[in-house]
Amino acid sequence: MKIIGIIPARYASTRFPGKPLIDIAGKSMIQRVFEQAKKSTCLAEVIVATDDARIEQHVKAFGGNVIMTAETHQSGTDRCFEAIQKYNDNADVVINIQGDEPFIQPQQIDLLAACFNSNDVQLATLIKKVSNNEELFNVNTPKVIIDKNGNAIYFSRQTIPSIREKQTSDWLLNHTFYKHIGIYGYTIKALSEITVLQPSALERAEGLEQLRWIENGYKIKVNVTDFESVAIDVPDDLKKLTKFL
Repeated sequence: MKIIGIIPARYASTRFPGKPLIDIAGKSMIQRVFEQAKKSTCLAEVIVATDDARIEQHVKAFGGNVIMTAETHQSGTDRCFEAIQKYNDNADVVINIQGDEPFIQPQQIDLLAACFNSNDVQLATLIKKVSNNEELFNVNTPKVIIDKNGNAIYFSRQTIPSIREKQTSDWLLNHTFYKHIGIYGYTIKALSEITVLQPSALERAEGLEQLRWIENGYKIKVNVTDFESVAIDVPDDLKKLTKFL
């Protein structure tokens, strides 16, 4: 099985323009993500998919592989599909690696790739146990509930499930909650199919594209990771990187 890692990287972020090129202790964010991904034992290749010439030139300068894609893509999933089409290779699986997580662990990528050891898996992602109430009730931290077969049932920005007859301060004592780690894997066939789906009602309500797939009948396999994920969405998030540096 041939697995390709693709890192979507836009320059024109509304909350943090130029984010892929910001300097983090001597290296750009996109270079750090690329180098971490290259440490994965399961990826045949790692490619940056961008819509900006500045990012393209920068990736080439540090020796990375890069493919230019359209500016019109609404999601990283769409950008991944264009990139793998242009790559024109006989890949079986694409792993979409977030370009704003400079310290993603290669073990996370390998864990996600392991989902595809089963021929039944079309889509996969990672989840992590919620460890504190700040995460549990933060609407910027999507939560997920899963079935007994390890497939996602639903994702929400709200805290799910709700625990009846318990104070919210005690919810973590009475149930295991999971948050979503935003890394995805797709078979090439599934990727080609989900990119032509129209936005769904649940997706529009929650602002989470994976709900479109569930609403259209696709199953999303999950694996549980113990590694923390730190995404940089706005400039203030850079403060969170201190412990990693």
